[in-house]
Amino acid sequence: MSSQKSASRQVICQKFTINFQYSVFFTRNCFDVQDSTLIDLIDNLSESPKLLAIIDEGVDQTNPDLAVRIEQYCEHHNIQSLPSMIVPAGEDCKNDGSVIDDIYSAVEKYEIDRHSYILVVGGGAVVDAVGFAAATAHRGVRLIRMPSTVLGQNDAGVGVKNAVNYHKRKNFVGTFAPPFAVINDLNLLQTLSPRDKRAGIAEAVKVALIKDPAFFDELYDSRHALAYFEEASTKHMIIKCAQAHLDHIATSGDPFELGSARPLDFGHWSAHKLEELTNNELRHGEAVAIGIALDSIYSGLKGHITQQQVNKIITLLEDVGFDLVHPVLKELNVVKALAEFKEHLGGNLCITLLSDIGTGFEVNQIDEALMAQALDNLMSLN
Repeated sequence: MSSQKSASRQVICQKFTINFQYSVFFTRNCFDVQDSTLIDLIDNLSESPKLLAIIDEGVDQTNPDLAVRIEQYCEHHNIQSLPSMIVPAGEDCKNDGSVIDDIYSAVEKYEIDRHSYILVVGGGAVVDAVGFAAATAHRGVRLIRMPSTVLGQNDAGVGVKNAVNYHKRKNFVGTFAPPFAVINDLNLLQTLSPRDKRAGIAEAVKVALIKDPAFFDELYDSRHALAYFEEASTKHMIIKCAQAHLDHIATSGDPFELGSARPLDFGHWSAHKLEELTNNELRHGEAVAIGIALDSIYSGLKGHITQQQVNKIITLLEDVGFDLVHPVLKELNVVKALAEFKEHLGGNLCITLLSDIGTGFEVNQIDEALMAQALDNLMSLN
């Protein structure tokens, strides 16, 4: 800390550093009482800590014994288990403000404090919403995330962002708050629908395209296995994608996105708008796949990548099973969507494009007429 003084003012310049650290586990059947993954995380057992489980409604329906298993696990390991909460699945959880109020009420009712734990089991949207509630109750209750979807396990659930939707704007209200830990239980993926399994693959394609050409080649070579959700290929994709996201957060120099550059938002400027235009009928990953295709085509039209590379990207996305031509594309207003994304960034417009497969770069301007042409090219596929 330093002090500067002039005739008219005095300024104290404050500076400090905080180190964040959390572990991301990949395991199976973590609520087997013999599994120690969860109990090993509880570092204050002498305080008889409380644990509030908040479960995605969709997960509860496909795993009807989950709440009981969590309660039995806590009892076996002498953790104070509170009655589980069930919250709406998907974007409904982020759109319904009463969900956050219900969580705050539970925190108050059960006297949950900053040494207690909230365990969220659910998809990326539920993890986002519960994460926001946990980060703001008492200025931060310890949050253990257990993502239940591919998208949650390889992207949304492993990072530091939490948010809810507000005034029909995606992630309009949120926080940057790292979790206490993340447990990726691969067994939870077994009951997912094919759409939800596939949706998460888009984020792996995204991170490979902007950061890792070898990973892209792996995804391309295993695209048919991924289309059938072959176990070994899917597990490898999830772990490698999660690692890439974690590496970016740790090494980018901007983990809380104070600047305008958001390379991990490649393909997202249009994806966010497409989700909104379909009232979230499009899964986030499905919209991202379309956004990746659009920005790849635009990168090709600008001469940054070759048409052969564009074709390879489109082939990967389609062979994995994504439908890149959706009727809502006719409603996409390029100018408006870019303006809204600029506001989301909080500064200059900054869009990630491709200069090669595995290499992204940032631009501050988009040729709107050329992007409209890219959109036309996308809609004319097949």
